[in-house]
Amino acid sequence: MFLNTTELLDRIRLGEDSFLELKEVRLSGNKITAPHRDSLADELAAFSNSRGGVCVLGVDDNTRDILGIAPERLDAVVDFVRQLCLDTIQPPIAPVIERLRLPNASGESLTVIKVEVPRSLFVHSSPGGYLHRVGDAKKKMTPDYLARLFQQRSQTRIIRFDEQPVPGATLDDLQPELWQRFASKRTNDSRDDLLNKLAMARQDADGVLRPTVAGVLMGSADPRRWLPNAYIQAVAYRGIEVRPKGDALYQLDAADITGPLDRQVMAACHFVKKNMRVAASKNEGRRDRPQFDLTAVFEAVVNAVAHRDYAIYGAKIRLRLFADRFELYSPGTIPNTMTVESLPYRQASRNEAITSLLAKCPVPMADEEITERSAMMDKRGEGVQIILDNGERLSGVRPEYRLIDDAELLLVMKSARETIS
Repeated sequence: MFLNTTELLDRIRLGEDSFLELKEVRLSGNKITAPHRDSLADELAAFSNSRGGVCVLGVDDNTRDILGIAPERLDAVVDFVRQLCLDTIQPPIAPVIERLRLPNASGESLTVIKVEVPRSLFVHSSPGGYLHRVGDAKKKMTPDYLARLFQQRSQTRIIRFDEQPVPGATLDDLQPELWQRFASKRTNDSRDDLLNKLAMARQDADGVLRPTVAGVLMGSADPRRWLPNAYIQAVAYRGIEVRPKGDALYQLDAADITGPLDRQVMAACHFVKKNMRVAASKNEGRRDRPQFDLTAVFEAVVNAVAHRDYAIYGAKIRLRLFADRFELYSPGTIPNTMTVESLPYRQASRNEAITSLLAKCPVPMADEEITERSAMMDKRGEGVQIILDNGERLSGVRPEYRLIDDAELLLVMKSARETIS
């Protein structure tokens, strides 16, 4: 938005509108007295709840004169903006903050700060409540408007969340080797047409073709750039409980598993394989008995990345290994009208685009010992039954699903008895 200084200067001269806010910066010693922290947070949150916009700091909003910011104060102002975006707006926003030089009326080049806020995938609150941009002003949303906005930006919308275009992302952010693996050998589609057919790209409100949530999750090297919690937090514990953080020996291993979803799945399985115990029996020749059934682990992690609710900001998949059990926490309630009891028998998908891409995604040949599947998903809905049957066959205890606070699905699988110590 306003890609060059000439365009930005022209827009400043025209004054504030739906996409532009101007703010003078005043300091008293080391303290920033204007703009007020809460007021600026309200402006930026309103942009994120609308179609995005730009706030220029260092400009008089009445006269439109370029006042500038002293160069030695720039770091303090940038830190001020960054901190209020993290602490005062919920969920936090991540604007693009840029230092620019613009000429004032006398031709003198002065430094200003451009804060570009993209349209968000989420709904943000600030000290003034839930606000949106109407013309050159921020307005509090009426209850019916707010309800519609939550519906539009949640998993309950007609267009699924995983098919929403990601603000600020471009098709060049998708790596060719990642999206080309989904192309048929016989296709003559262009990149744009193929990504659109795969639901990896959609047009945004301005008609620009952008990667979707599914696109960045399956086609980018690190989806956290746009979805900060799109990763698996894996921890292996020494005993059977989580101990205080001061106990340095209670963790055996820990990793934040990132990357495209299929690579997250295999990395999580390898984490479990590396950290689980294996018992050996010599009754009828040597027979190794693993602590956990890796096929069940694979199915559980695939289900988690495929069906978790990516619209919940700040929630990640959590994988925990204990001496006596495997736990997997997946953000979001159960989709549609399903219950915990009906999981083995019914099939429903929150993320159709993601599940379709995973069904096209081959399992590396080197991982045949983890799963016999040729693709990440078969879409026949057999995964939960495999988890329950294989888990019970190994441990003698049927794995259990639990719904926590109607916001998180937990799977617990017990260890094989011979490996518990």
